[in-house]
Amino acid sequence: DVQLVESGGGSVQAGGSLRLSCAASGNTGSCYLMGWFRQAPGNEREGVASISRYGSTYYADSVKGRFTISQDNDRDIPYLQMNSLKPEDTAMYHCAADFIGASGGWSNTMRYNPWGQGTQVTVS
Repeated sequence: DVQLVESGGGSVQAGGSLRLSCAASGNTGSCYLMGWFRQAPGNEREGVASISRYGSTYYADSVKGRFTISQDNDRDIPYLQMNSLKPEDTAMYHCAADFIGASGGWSNTMRYNPWGQGTQVTVS
């Protein structure tokens, strides 16, 4: 089974940057998408960005131009570079892998399994 572990979260001031990583144990070479999601207290989990096996990228409107998703050459580690952070970006950030390839859009949480435990990002 594939397991995902996020790292790179922390506390920063508005305008700062963080880079999140998602380490994967097991073979993720067959997954369709690897995505980053976030959830703030009292809010639903929302898609932040996702990257396909072919390198296509997808972003939530709220992060376009500020966040960049990428992956290393062997596709085991997706990164999320977050610049110009805002207080509203404060949330627990999770990475997830889509091995199903179902329809419904890149941000459909139902298509992703497994999920990591998350890394906290706090912007003040």
